[in-house]
Amino acid sequence: MRIGKYEIKHPIIQGGMGVGISWDQLAGSVSLEGGLGVISAVGTGYYKNKSENVHIITKKDKPKDVINFYSKDALKEIFDNARKICGDAPLACNVLYAINDYGRVVHDACEAGANIIITGAGLPTNMPEFTKDYPDVALVPIVSSARALKLICKKWERYNKIPDAIIVEGPLSGGHQGFKYEDCYKEEFQLENIVPPVIEEAKKWGNIPVIAAGGVWDKKDIDKFLAMGCAGVQMATRFIGTFECDADANFKNVLLNAKKEDIQLMKSPVGLPARGVRTNLQFSIENHTAPKVQCVSNCVSPCNRGHEAKLVGYCIADRLGAAYKGDLETGLFFSGSNGYRIDKIITVKELMQKLTMGE
Repeated sequence: MRIGKYEIKHPIIQGGMGVGISWDQLAGSVSLEGGLGVISAVGTGYYKNKSENVHIITKKDKPKDVINFYSKDALKEIFDNARKICGDAPLACNVLYAINDYGRVVHDACEAGANIIITGAGLPTNMPEFTKDYPDVALVPIVSSARALKLICKKWERYNKIPDAIIVEGPLSGGHQGFKYEDCYKEEFQLENIVPPVIEEAKKWGNIPVIAAGGVWDKKDIDKFLAMGCAGVQMATRFIGTFECDADANFKNVLLNAKKEDIQLMKSPVGLPARGVRTNLQFSIENHTAPKVQCVSNCVSPCNRGHEAKLVGYCIADRLGAAYKGDLETGLFFSGSNGYRIDKIITVKELMQKLTMGE
């Protein structure tokens, strides 16, 4: 799989999972094994392995304001530690478009050594503006329709740039969805049905590589999308079931113990439906015993400094931060629709062998 100037041995991108699920250990290990490891830029202020180079101001043990929640120092340290694992292999960074300080964080990721920037959670119509000092960095937006790809390409004409690849994500992925709640269940919006129009649109702009994401689980799924004309796939949830995944052991146990019906779409302060495991947090929200919402990190612009968080009953930064720490009482545990299929923890090496050679 080729993305920009970078060759990735296996057509597999490990999806970026925010607040400590895919950081140095997981991303570095995936790149070492020939996939594309992706470091999430979300919540780097929670990074535990702080050295003297990482300075984070906290309030109530939470990163204070945008500058600390998206810590430049911590992101650099995460990349440096991932490089100790994978060397010069291609390494990507996922930066959500909905975050506050998007442009600054993209620039921080380039400075930290990202070869590829991946952006979803909104249409990154000005993405190239923030990487003009880094012409070798490949840009990969995430879309959910051919229409979205067309709009991005038209907007990028002013930068004389087209995406180096495009990820098309269906409604079975973990975390935030690019669809309305009711559309997530409609046949016309399932990944198999939205991929072909995106491939056709991509051809009009210079044969942009198309990567399928959302519910991809095994080699059979990978082969199916390659046969449809995709250059590769992105998969995130299955990588949680690895020893190298940066998530706390309690997070992994939540998925190991989850049943199919436990994984549900829920409301989010971001304004999009989000898929995760129903745990104690959801019960406490319904019973009005959930932790009080107080905006400390100001993480995403659609939340409007905690206003939307109060409406849905939880702060997404705080609850994802709690999940990263393994807090089963108040944590928010995102998962794709297939998360319940994780039945044991294996190494990244073993998982990559399964995905490329078959079960």
